[in-house]
Amino acid sequence: MAAVADGLRNRNVRLPPEVNRILFVRNLPYKITAEEMYDIFGKYGPVRQIRLGNAADTRGKAYVVYEDIFDAKNACDHLSGFNVQNRYLVVLYYQASKAFAVVDRKKVREEIDDMKSKYGVDSEKHDEKKK
Repeated sequence: MAAVADGLRNRNVRLPPEVNRILFVRNLPYKITAEEMYDIFGKYGPVRQIRLGNAADTRGKAYVVYEDIFDAKNACDHLSGFNVQNRYLVVLYYQASKAFAVVDRKKVREEIDDMKSKYGVDSEKHDEKKK
């Protein structure tokens, strides 16, 4: 595996823009440990950090940070669809713009609701007036 990554490094390969050192992993078994994650992902290169989700909404998800972008690409290519404890992993590149888009939408929704309550606008009554 490392030989493939070394071969990619030696050639001036242009990687797609979404490729980065951080992988987002979904559909993990809830009982998986950090050591098991290091065993699985460490085969493709040195892992700097693994963050396992432990809250109710983040269980079964993890972030894996590699030292090198080519190791991350190799792991993403080979581990997407990999079977771990009868679950198929979904391995994607971390994209900050998508991760924070959900937070931004919630914030905008809260601001709209605040403005509605501040100015006494009720969307249901407003829709009825239009009819």
